[in-house]
Amino acid sequence: MDIFAKCYEETIADKVRALNLYPYFKALESRQDKEVMMEGKRRIMLGSNNYLGLTTDDRIIQAGLQALEHYGTGCSGSRFLNGTLTMHLELERELAKFLRKDDVVTFSTGYQSNLGIISALVGPKDYVICDRENHASIYDGCKLSYGKMLRYRHSDMASLERCLKEVPEKSGALIVTDGIFSMGGDLAKLPEICELAQRYGARVMVDDAHGLGVIGEGGRGTASHFGLEDQVDIYMGTFSKSLASLGGYMAANARICDYVRHSARAHMFSASIPPANCAVALAALRHLEAHPELVTHLADLASYGRERYQELGIPIMMSQTPIIPIYTYDPIRTLQIQDEIYEAGVYVNAVLPPACTPGECLLRTSFMATLTKDLINEAAEIMAGVIHRHE
Repeated sequence: MDIFAKCYEETIADKVRALNLYPYFKALESRQDKEVMMEGKRRIMLGSNNYLGLTTDDRIIQAGLQALEHYGTGCSGSRFLNGTLTMHLELERELAKFLRKDDVVTFSTGYQSNLGIISALVGPKDYVICDRENHASIYDGCKLSYGKMLRYRHSDMASLERCLKEVPEKSGALIVTDGIFSMGGDLAKLPEICELAQRYGARVMVDDAHGLGVIGEGGRGTASHFGLEDQVDIYMGTFSKSLASLGGYMAANARICDYVRHSARAHMFSASIPPANCAVALAALRHLEAHPELVTHLADLASYGRERYQELGIPIMMSQTPIIPIYTYDPIRTLQIQDEIYEAGVYVNAVLPPACTPGECLLRTSFMATLTKDLINEAAEIMAGVIHRHE
């Protein structure tokens, strides 16, 4: 049998294209901003993870340009060999200090961070225990490890405890959870997770890709939000969201970081973060540290948006974050609504299986600190009009 035969079978993507409802790979023709040009038309951007709006900040852009001129375009090697810049070390030191951890290891992407951390730490006799709604990169990190993966029902602490009870006394266990779940915008039940971890001798890792710059003291993330910085063993995060760049990191005890630095294949065998990306992440981190009010402003805008959605009768999933999902339920109905909203001038993301359970499809809207109330009002009214036509 030809290995390529599967590529020619009809897929869900083919069926959706035939309906002229394919929602992916829409091309930007402008900067990632609160308003964008996309496929020749102005759209209000409610589908970005650019939470602090720093991708268009002139000071952040200038930092990237200066690094490009000073260091050139790339490092042409891994951090392990020829690819370490003094700026990489500077970024790791400052991020560790900001997050109040001993050390930080950086990776080329957030996805590689989860692959590298989990596969390095979870050995043949170990268990890794995951929330069912964790990010795909966490699952792939588990697959690359030699340990056994157990899954608990989303935010179900009784289910988590049953998993912990399955771990043999002589085995290590790592509980991995998103801090803010990327589709629903809800927070992990971190106090309960940490309590169970202590009771059963497990360690805790939080994927804070959507938490850094969004919640916690000065944007320090989910553990800070709950006052559990001393109980969460590992933070993982990205530079591609609040820090307006590309890359990822692990923050932890210095000895754990040193072990991962010398064991994680995703770190050892990947080219390092390019100079311009490193400089942008560092400049954005410094900007966040100097302007903690950005985090409060973002939260205020998200609260305003939730209120407007509710006033206009938009059915939302309640959250405490800038991620505000809208219930649309059926996959085709979701794609129809998303397409009509897009044509009316607002970009949002359709959330379909397997990213959600069948019958619980969503439109994922996400806010950034540079939005205005006028833009939120305009977008909400457009969305409400489309949604109510489909009732």
